[in-house]
Amino acid sequence: MRKYAPALVIDIVLVVVFAALGRSSHDETLDIPGIATTAWPFLAGLTVGWFATAGLYRDKFDARAAVPTGILVWLCTLVVGMLLRAVTGQGTATAFIVVATIFLGLFLVGWRVIARVWDRRRDVATR
Repeated sequence: MRKYAPALVIDIVLVVVFAALGRSSHDETLDIPGIATTAWPFLAGLTVGWFATAGLYRDKFDARAAVPTGILVWLCTLVVGMLLRAVTGQGTATAFIVVATIFLGLFLVGWRVIARVWDRRRDVATR
């Protein structure tokens, strides 16, 4: 688990940043209870995504891989998060779904792509 912790922490921080940015863009309070209320459904989805990915790709699990890890984590975070928001009455307006899809995709897949490019550039430079 220790080798996966940095990637998990990055994912958690990015989901919390997503929630804080959303609250900020709607002039909602940026306090811990407010951010937690907005973030928890997506953090639950993130957890599902991590367990699903690690379970499906047990032998070849790479927490920093954009494909399949980043894609599956992103989709689980989004779908489970939206389902939990709907069930708890937090709202799932179409515009919000579109924005969440784009932001979470950029955040959860994007950092993995950047990390992979960075690693490859570093490997080329050390040859």
